[in-house]
Amino acid sequence: MTDKISVTVDGRALTLTNLSKVLYPDDGFTKAEVLDYYQRVSPVLLPHIAGRPMTLKRYPEGVDGESFFQKHAPAGTPDWVQTSDIESRSSRSRDPGGTVTHVVIDDLPTLMWAANLASLELHVPMWKVAGSAGGHRPDPDLLVFDLDPGTPATIVECCRVAEALRPLLAEAGLAPLPKTSGGKGLQLYAKVSGLDADQASEQAKGFAQALEHDHADLVTSRMTKSLRPGKVLIDWSQNNGSKTTIAPYSLRARAHPTVSTPVTWDEVAACQRPEDLVFTAADVPDRVTELGDLWQSLLLELHVPAPLGDHEQRVCGQRGIVGDAAAADHLLEDGAADPVLAHVLLFWLAVRAAGHEVGGQEVVGPLGGHAVRGRQAAQRG
Repeated sequence: MTDKISVTVDGRALTLTNLSKVLYPDDGFTKAEVLDYYQRVSPVLLPHIAGRPMTLKRYPEGVDGESFFQKHAPAGTPDWVQTSDIESRSSRSRDPGGTVTHVVIDDLPTLMWAANLASLELHVPMWKVAGSAGGHRPDPDLLVFDLDPGTPATIVECCRVAEALRPLLAEAGLAPLPKTSGGKGLQLYAKVSGLDADQASEQAKGFAQALEHDHADLVTSRMTKSLRPGKVLIDWSQNNGSKTTIAPYSLRARAHPTVSTPVTWDEVAACQRPEDLVFTAADVPDRVTELGDLWQSLLLELHVPAPLGDHEQRVCGQRGIVGDAAAADHLLEDGAADPVLAHVLLFWLAVRAAGHEVGGQEVVGPLGGHAVRGRQAAQRG
């Protein structure tokens, strides 16, 4: 049987495929669970990526297989998916290299469509396409500092560097907010205005060099590999207009489904072990329910509208959005013959658990197909 089902998401028809495919082998984490995660965090994720040209990092065979970055909208992109033609330019050159048609993920159907392509990682630049003309990149509205530890340094050392960098940024009128990279590092974001990408990069470089001068034993502002062991690289070059950074709340393609997660400054200060700031797809929805979007203040500075409705009703709930009828009814709707996404994911996640209980994945396809057919028949009737 084909592991394939049609659903309707906010009025858009989608065909989901390979729902039982394991994309994170160490955890047995399937594509259905990837879709479920992105659906559940969509109210806090979407405002941070809306209007920004997306670069998808796709893992068709899972995190242990080959991957590729996809900047161009792929063949077969639905006509309702928003795209933007952007002048392509190498980060090492000022010469344009043609035009790239980027996907812009502004809504839940597009997010689900992208996740169904096994786009585990979502990467965006520090600028938005809104207001750009002729395909040229607009000026950045964000400044990013990517703190990358060189072994044996860890995110613990990144936290100490972040704490040292914070007052320097505050003196310049910047209000940085931290998030984990979802890997080994930490990232700081702050709103900026009135700078082009070159100026933003130079400003970030200046901060990095100042901290390197004061903390030479812990910090480097240079990419030279021989300088990095035991130190934290403050990668200011991520502000280049041609570069992208992992989006807040995006999954990472690591051994486990870790997430680039906004954190508080208190959590940064309290970090004493690398595991103190590790968050996975299982942790983040409940964390958002409890704490909300810790980067909401940044959205307010950027004049990004808050998501519709109460995020506590729209994100997860105790059993997840697939078990929360109010949230499901608000976000998703029935088609004439298609089950809603919430129901499909509920079936597949339950079926996956059943597969583990009987000790084999071979039960997943037939049992999932039976469940979905039952749901479809019930809706038709």
